[in-house]
Amino acid sequence: MCYKKSQKDKLIIKYLPLVKKIADKIEVKGNRYEKDDLVSLGVIGLLDAIDKYDYKKNVPFEAYATLRIRGAIIDEFRKSGRVSRDRIYKLNEYYKAKEELENKLMRSPEESEICQQLSIDSKELYKIHETVHYLSEISLESVVFSEKGSEVQLIDLVKDEHVLLPEEHIVKREQESLLKDAISSLKEREQIILNLYYTEELSLKEIAYILGISIPRVSQIHGKVLLKLRDYISTNAGEA
Repeated sequence: MCYKKSQKDKLIIKYLPLVKKIADKIEVKGNRYEKDDLVSLGVIGLLDAIDKYDYKKNVPFEAYATLRIRGAIIDEFRKSGRVSRDRIYKLNEYYKAKEELENKLMRSPEESEICQQLSIDSKELYKIHETVHYLSEISLESVVFSEKGSEVQLIDLVKDEHVLLPEEHIVKREQESLLKDAISSLKEREQIILNLYYTEELSLKEIAYILGISIPRVSQIHGKVLLKLRDYISTNAGEA
């Protein structure tokens, strides 16, 4: 239906509580979005509903708008949550280059050496760190406990975590102990970021404000920290 701007404004005000109600029911994983962000996305869905609603179909507007509002929020999650094949390819190349340098140098290579091996600059390396950050929002354990050649499937991420076999309890305890040791090996600021992100559950925006750095810088450091944890665990797993 076609509405004048003044009519649209009135409808937005009228149904804003509906938008907020829907936004409140949507759990945000990874702290990328704040509630205000969800409401803004929901308003976009509400506007879409206002423009496309057809009263002739005898569907209550509120029911139709609810689908559009929720759909707009979920669609944005899907778009922003995607990690392109190119970024996954570059991350795998990073792992490959790092392993080759470790075998050649008999030590953990510096970032500058990895950049030289891959013929990339520091900005491209930051993008790799960001990729790790994005992947951690799917499953932290899939990042730090991954094995060569293994794949993490969706079914593995949604299984009931509360039902563990006896041997799984042992593995989980060993992983927790190893992860604690890995975190202890990090620098103070890196530990602070992990604590603020996972324990305090602050958003990237809030962490950036506390530390006085940019939001992209927080995600880059977070990705870099996860790579450090992964390296530590990979190196020390056999000793646990």
